[in-house]
Amino acid sequence: MPGPLDGKVALVAGATRGAGRGIAVELGAAGATVYATGRSTRARRSEYDRPETVEDTADLVTAAGGHGIAVPADHLEPAAVRALVDRIADEQGRLDILVNDIWGGENLFGWDRPVWEHDLDDGLRLLRLAVETHAITSHFALPLLLRGPGGLVVEMTDGTADYNRDTYRVSFFYDLAKTAVLRMGFALGHELGPRGATAIALTPGWLRSEIMLDHFKVTEDTWRDALGTVPHFAISETPRYVGRAVAALAADPEVARWNGQSLSSGGLAQVYGFTDLDGSRPDAWRYLVEVQDAGRPADVTGYR
Repeated sequence: MPGPLDGKVALVAGATRGAGRGIAVELGAAGATVYATGRSTRARRSEYDRPETVEDTADLVTAAGGHGIAVPADHLEPAAVRALVDRIADEQGRLDILVNDIWGGENLFGWDRPVWEHDLDDGLRLLRLAVETHAITSHFALPLLLRGPGGLVVEMTDGTADYNRDTYRVSFFYDLAKTAVLRMGFALGHELGPRGATAIALTPGWLRSEIMLDHFKVTEDTWRDALGTVPHFAISETPRYVGRAVAALAADPEVARWNGQSLSSGGLAQVYGFTDLDGSRPDAWRYLVEVQDAGRPADVTGYR
């Protein structure tokens, strides 16, 4: 049986691991052809020096029922991004979904380190990886997306506009990067809406990414073992949860109602009815405000 995104073409920029991989796989599960890009390949690792590769992501997309195509690419290089989009145009003649999930800053920020103490080179590199890459990708990809009506652009960030407006996020450079991407979703909504496309900013909740699981020395099967040390981790979610959010948006004929807005995986689950892999619906950003940030003991009752 064809999926709801059968015949659709997606570019997930930054699909090697984490939310990008989860999104690529769920778009594939819905029947889409997915171009998955990243810097970590089976031949060469990025500075993360981790085992996940963009080819692995493409294979997972295909195994889920879609058509995964791996394209190694550094989205800081305009010529590489232009070549990527030209290839999609030549091979598919269309682009229906663009997910800007490029990040690469995991090792470049210090927690609660003020700007005058933060390593300047690391901070500026973080901004380039988290902001400039998105702008470069949109510059080249959006003309192709606008060839047909109903295109969707998803700007991936950390935190909703409401939460980030009132909350200091980690450090000056991190806070600036995540807020800038939120504003990208808003600005692109103004530029794309009158042209028949939709742009939104989207955040997962507390993500059980490969890096986060390694940090807590657990696996996806044993993640609850971390709750003894970090009880609020009980609200966490798999990368596939936000992937299902993107797939639901892409399949929604009325997706334009969200244009320019800041959305979350947990919030969209309440609208579209999808669940995480375990059947739960974690609502992390409501939990953070009402439980964790309020100083209450960990209790996810009513939040997942």
